[in-house]
Amino acid sequence: MNIDFLTPVKETVVAHLALQSSLSLGNKINIYTQEEGFPDLENVKIAILGVQEDRNSQNNFGCGEDLHHIRKKLYQLFPGNWSTSIADLGNVLKGNAVSDTYFAVSEIITYLLKRNIIPVIIGGGQDITYVNYRAYDSLEQTVNLATVDSRFDLGNLEDELSSQSYLSKIIMQEPNNLFNYTNIGYQTYFNSQDEIELLDNLYFDTIRLGKSKDLESIEPAFRNADIVSIDIGAIRQSEAPANNNASPNGFYGEEICALARYAGISDKVSSFGVYEYNSKHDNNHQTAHLIAQMIWYFIEGVNFRVKDYPFSGKENYQKFTVLLEDDDPLTFYKSNKSGRWWIEINILSDNKYKRHALIPCTYKDYQDATRQIIPEKWYKAMRKLV
Repeated sequence: MNIDFLTPVKETVVAHLALQSSLSLGNKINIYTQEEGFPDLENVKIAILGVQEDRNSQNNFGCGEDLHHIRKKLYQLFPGNWSTSIADLGNVLKGNAVSDTYFAVSEIITYLLKRNIIPVIIGGGQDITYVNYRAYDSLEQTVNLATVDSRFDLGNLEDELSSQSYLSKIIMQEPNNLFNYTNIGYQTYFNSQDEIELLDNLYFDTIRLGKSKDLESIEPAFRNADIVSIDIGAIRQSEAPANNNASPNGFYGEEICALARYAGISDKVSSFGVYEYNSKHDNNHQTAHLIAQMIWYFIEGVNFRVKDYPFSGKENYQKFTVLLEDDDPLTFYKSNKSGRWWIEINILSDNKYKRHALIPCTYKDYQDATRQIIPEKWYKAMRKLV
């Protein structure tokens, strides 16, 4: 990895860390500093990466600045009973052109993914989600994307890439490696009916804010994701004011932290980003503190991964077959480790969709099937595979 793309963590943050307890999280992280140099990434599981790019963030200029506020709050937290090794790689500065920043971020994420290191991206506009997605091209696999956002950010195909048009680029541009997209927490009045119908016709999953409040039912969406992208504007303004597009409605702080933990505990999630933080609008660094806690919960989740995705060898799972009156039987699996559920999708050939043969679901989905109600997630997955 070319560390010339990166600049060390700010010296004031390092100095502030010296005032913290030796047991604090900051003293457990391998930090890229001016004095100590770039950290050794051997055995590192999670790498924090700041992105100081805001030029394509719509109506939120400044969202790539002052990331040291988040780090200060994160470093002073105390870790849980964790064994995961964490590194902080510093920040990617603005390039001469936005494309230069995109190239640097993509190269770094690709490097980390190939070494099974989970990048945790902070700062920048949500257009960085597109860059994150493109980093998976080299892995030659289909990708599931989950976003927590009040808006779909589809834009128009002819629009330049921005924080409000990146999704159309992910869906339409080649190489197209997207298998499934899930939006969690959209607010209907921010999205046109044409956009809602389009995503439904593409058999993607969209979950309104009101339905997202049932957090346990949302967990399978994260269990099925490779990339998780959170727009800080999805949180209500009173909880996280540091976003020029924030609104009165959205998730509460404890809810967004629970979602971050779900993302962390998923065996499939291999990159996680929190975007659109704009310190100019923050109140007493409240949003920085919340983002720090979100990252804490994500790391907590990673530490408690149980690796129970039943892709091969199903001896540790209970199998349930539901007979349907007018269709083939449905097969469910329940993990003996975690109690989590999956529904099987019959794929006749060994193709690139094989990794999607088991779709995460809930116990309620199984109960519905016993009442002859086919889970919508099964139907949508089948439509994408045929």
